[in-house]
Amino acid sequence: MYDWISDHALVALVGAVTGVLLGLAARMGRFCTMGAIEDLLYGNSGTRMRMWVLAIGVATLGTFALAANGMMRPEASFYLSIRWMPLASVLGGLMFGYGMALAGNCGYGAIARLGGGDIRAFVIVVVMGVSAYAVLLGPLAYLRNWVFPQADVVNETPPGLAHLAGSATGLPPTAVGIAIGLLIVLGALASRTFLSDAKSVFWGIVVGLAITGGWAGSYWVATQGFAAMPVVSHSFSAPVGESLLYMMTGSARAPSFAVGSVAGVVLGAFAGSLFKGHFRWEACEDPRELRRQIGGAALMGAGAVIAMGCTVGQGLSAFSVLSFSAPVTFLSIFAGAALGLRQLIEGFQPAE
Repeated sequence: MYDWISDHALVALVGAVTGVLLGLAARMGRFCTMGAIEDLLYGNSGTRMRMWVLAIGVATLGTFALAANGMMRPEASFYLSIRWMPLASVLGGLMFGYGMALAGNCGYGAIARLGGGDIRAFVIVVVMGVSAYAVLLGPLAYLRNWVFPQADVVNETPPGLAHLAGSATGLPPTAVGIAIGLLIVLGALASRTFLSDAKSVFWGIVVGLAITGGWAGSYWVATQGFAAMPVVSHSFSAPVGESLLYMMTGSARAPSFAVGSVAGVVLGAFAGSLFKGHFRWEACEDPRELRRQIGGAALMGAGAVIAMGCTVGQGLSAFSVLSFSAPVTFLSIFAGAALGLRQLIEGFQPAE
């Protein structure tokens, strides 16, 4: 596309810039899936969950607004070009959610904590990335492909809520998507308590715009550049493994949106932690805690590949194109996390 930068480097730059926004949101806005679930179940607070819902609404509204203006094709995304497998969404989501509770963070949260100096998060990130690639392209890929064979969507309605509704009503999917996105935004802002928390509202919007920006930038490079590029936005499971591979073989492979995205979150979280005065080196002092976190990270990596996304990949990026898989996977992640939290906090003791 340009003489001064390759298409691969350009799309990695898009991932990095929008990833910085996600990193800042995690450290300065306390945007976190695990934290949102824990606050809702045990902290008597729905603020961070409303932040997540607001981000979904903004991302959906923005993505379909891009599509309405010819700046994005939701059908080109991985989430709408692969046939949906409900069992994979449920099983993978439960695995990811339970692993997230054991590890104490999802992949995105762990990367953000790493940017703040948490070495325990480094272990989680590495184990999750290796586990994801072992199931995606490694020795366990044969088993995954046999149990959950992926098939392209051909001559059929894409597996998305907007496309299904559009097919049934004759309305353009873009109009349906914009309407649904607007309804989600209004639902998130329906609480006066949340609406009065300007900081939480602001960072929820920032996250939604980061997801939208990922779609817009990757689609622009894919359609205007010369290299074959996927249309993607942020996710933090297999992309973590891809980033690890790039760190080891960068001279022999081109960068990607995923590599830029992971690096951007680290940089944004680092900058945010410095600004807040929260940066400090932390290590794990309890071997039992480390063992639990390693096991949780391995479950997250495998579960995310089976479900075709993590809390950000399915909970935000797939949700923004209104994929069938998004709400099912997110609810499964929530259920798995709730089960894991109950085990850690209450020990499965029967109620008296």
